[in-house]
Order: sequence, then structure tokens, then C-alpha cells
Amino acid sequence: MADSTGRTGIGSRIRVLLVDDHQVVRRGLRTFLEVQDDIEVVGEASDGEEGIARAEELRPDVVLMDVKMPGTDGIEALRRLRALANPARVLIVTSFTEQRTAVPALRAGAAGYVYKDIDPDALAGAVRSVHAGHVLLQPEVAEALLAQEEQVPAAGRPGSLTDREREVLCLIADGRSNREIARALVLSEKTVKTHVSNILMKLDLSDRTQAALWAVRHGIGE
Repeated sequence: MADSTGRTGIGSRIRVLLVDDHQVVRRGLRTFLEVQDDIEVVGEASDGEEGIARAEELRPDVVLMDVKMPGTDGIEALRRLRALANPARVLIVTSFTEQRTAVPALRAGAAGYVYKDIDPDALAGAVRSVHAGHVLLQPEVAEALLAQEEQVPAAGRPGSLTDREREVLCLIADGRSNREIARALVLSEKTVKTHVSNILMKLDLSDRTQAALWAVRHGIGE
């Protein structure tokens, strides 16, 4: 079980799969992560196709996925993992110049998006964060998503949330996982999941990332 910092208890290390077509990048990521006592790198893959197969075989907790790879790229691999109902949380780790791919990656179901020049400690923290159920975005990526949201007409986005749903949405925008929301509001996780589903349906959104950005855009929680 993870604590409030995202660290797991003894004997429950976060199992990570690395998917990147550059061996030197994979080696660097492995070096960063293997010094962490709560993270275990369980495998590597050099392209999206292999990454899908390894994710199905190893069932990791978190996949660190590059975007641009030969053959099946990271976004397509992510879509296919979601279609397979693979439970792994996918953290995109890519170069700054590929920022334009952030929106498609997050739409495809990525739990976070960071750059390859990230500080080693921050990378370990990012793995813990997405494993704990948080949505993790670089500020520039959040701005890109908000800019795209601004282009979506307000029609079809009814403000018919109940008071409880607004509370849940506020906590989603704060990056809280379902478990943390349940604790904060003294609810069961099942009830929180129902509220989240209702929020997405009422706001015509597809995932928690969009919900968090909608909340920011509309001043929920301010």
C-alpha cells in the first residue's frame, strides 16, 4: 500500500516496465530507478509492439513509455493497452520537442507526461505519483491541454453537478486518487467511482485528466 508520499510499504515494490527504442535511454532510466528501495524495473522493450507484449506478460504497475518509436509508436501502444484492459499506469517520458504529442497521448489514456531531462529524484517521484492514481503533467503540457479545451464549445457541457459531485471534481483537480477522495469525503471507493463516472457523463468528458482541466478552466475549487 502507498503512503501519502506515494511510497509503498516493505514487500510491495512498484513494478516498472521501460519502453524506449534507445538502449542508452533505457539504461539511464534503469540506473535512476534501481537505486530506489520501493521501485523494481521488471523488464524493457525497444518498441511499442514489444512493449505491449511485455506489458501483457509482466503485468507491471507502471510503464515508462517513449512516444516516437519505429513501427508501433507510444501512443498507439497506449491505445492498444487500454483496449486490452491492461491495468498498468502509463507515464510518457519523452523529449521536450515532442510536446505537441502530449494531447494525443493523454487522450489515449496516459497517466502522466514528463520530459527525458527530468531530475532523477523527480522521475522516481513521478513513478510513485502515477502509481498512486494521480495525473501528472508538466506545466507546459497542462497549458496545451487547457488551450485545446478553450476551443471546445461550452454547449454540451451542462453544469448539472450535484454538490457532492462538485466536491469530488475539486479533489480530482487537486490530483487526488479515488482512495484519497474516499478518505477525504468519508465515502467508499465504489461510491467515489460512481461519482466520477457521473461527472464524466454529465460534462461529456472521457477521462480524469479532462475532468481536472475542466475544473481548472471553470474555477471549481477556487
